[in-house]
Amino acid sequence: MQTRVTRIKQKIAVPLLRLSALLMLLLLIACSRGVYHTVKPGQNLYRISRAYNVDKSYLARVNGISDPAMIKVGTRLYIPGAGKVRYVPPVKKNSNYTKPAAKKTAAAKPLRKPSLAIKKAKKTTPLSKTKATSVKTLTWPLHGKVVRKFSPKAKAGGGKGIEIAARAGSSVKAAEAGKAIYSGDGVSGYGHLIILQHENALFTVYGFNQKNLVRQGDFVSQGEEIALSGVPPAGGQARLHFEVRKGKAAVDPILYLP
Repeated sequence: MQTRVTRIKQKIAVPLLRLSALLMLLLLIACSRGVYHTVKPGQNLYRISRAYNVDKSYLARVNGISDPAMIKVGTRLYIPGAGKVRYVPPVKKNSNYTKPAAKKTAAAKPLRKPSLAIKKAKKTTPLSKTKATSVKTLTWPLHGKVVRKFSPKAKAGGGKGIEIAARAGSSVKAAEAGKAIYSGDGVSGYGHLIILQHENALFTVYGFNQKNLVRQGDFVSQGEEIALSGVPPAGGQARLHFEVRKGKAAVDPILYLP
């Protein structure tokens, strides 16, 4: 009798395991995608999370939002798992949404001079910075002296990025929100390495780490601690190796840093 019951359990367990494996595969495929949604007037985090079918608390954590009720117009939210930007219906006037400044202040005459300054700034902005990607600015992964500059003629290695001096064990932070597509020490010459994927095939690379704090597949927000800085595998001064890549092409990280 016991043997018969065991056989019945095995017959039930096999289909359940196959179903679980299929669900996990679909989940991994869904999590491999993501888009950026720019907050528009009348939208709040709750409406946005409903439109993309993402948990509001998870969406706030991924984007480093401490108060979901205070997101502002123009904020770029990373939506993990989404395949395209979706329409989010605005909320009514009597809501918790914080509106931008009144238009009356924008119509004042003294604003003519700042507008001219903005136009001049646009003219002097390097072309490569505006054309490389829709991500206009990255944040510094850590603050320190740049001890090695980017070299467009370099075939491989350090010249493909910059190196920033820092004490061993310093906090390394994500330059932009995205997904960790690699975290390990299997790439020769980089030591412990992290690669983050952002929108429009933009990637940031963090090498020479003493310790990686995120795993492959993790989503991170801009400014989130992802590693501790270390020493190059060949030895020498403690530093961070930092690269920015548009697809497979390496670009000068300085063009994206404030």
